[in-house]
Amino acid sequence: MIISVPSFTNGAAIPDQYAYCKPDTARHTAYSENKNPEIQWSELPQGTQSLALLCVDDQVPTTFEQANQEGKTIAAETPRTDFYHWVVINIDPKRHRIKAGEDSDGIVAGGKPAGHRPYGVVGLNSYSSGKKIQAGYDGPCPPWNDERMHQYHFKLYALDIPSLQLDGNFTGPDVLTAMKGHVLAQANWIGLYTLNPALRN
Repeated sequence: MIISVPSFTNGAAIPDQYAYCKPDTARHTAYSENKNPEIQWSELPQGTQSLALLCVDDQVPTTFEQANQEGKTIAAETPRTDFYHWVVINIDPKRHRIKAGEDSDGIVAGGKPAGHRPYGVVGLNSYSSGKKIQAGYDGPCPPWNDERMHQYHFKLYALDIPSLQLDGNFTGPDVLTAMKGHVLAQANWIGLYTLNPALRN
């Protein structure tokens, strides 16, 4: 099974238009276009009945006490955890792509609801907190004073069931649990992103 993101080479930097935040010389960061990149796939294994797509940054600090503060840095050795930027399930295997901007084409005030889309069912991303619901794609916005380059894994899973039977405000970890025992194949495409000027050069 093959996944590809035509907008950037596997292992290369994600263009700013696909990020939630971009560099700003006066304020360190500013809102970006927050457009989802196009995702393509092919060569699905025999027996594939649905697909699931997760975009996860596995380099997010476990604590944000030092984040985005003048004169401070988040050390590279700071413990890290997963942060989900995109959660899509029940994708019809007859589809071959999600087009750029089809899921997200800007920042929506108040967040986007979870639920059914033409390309599948979207769950919550990790920008959700408390009563704030953020679903679908929301791109990178790592702390500008983080010493570590962030890696964004676009992971595609071929499943042997037509539905994961998840609805409502489900999350990336919920998907991982529901997929157990049903994964026929998986593929990964990695993009890099940072707002730290020292790492962007």
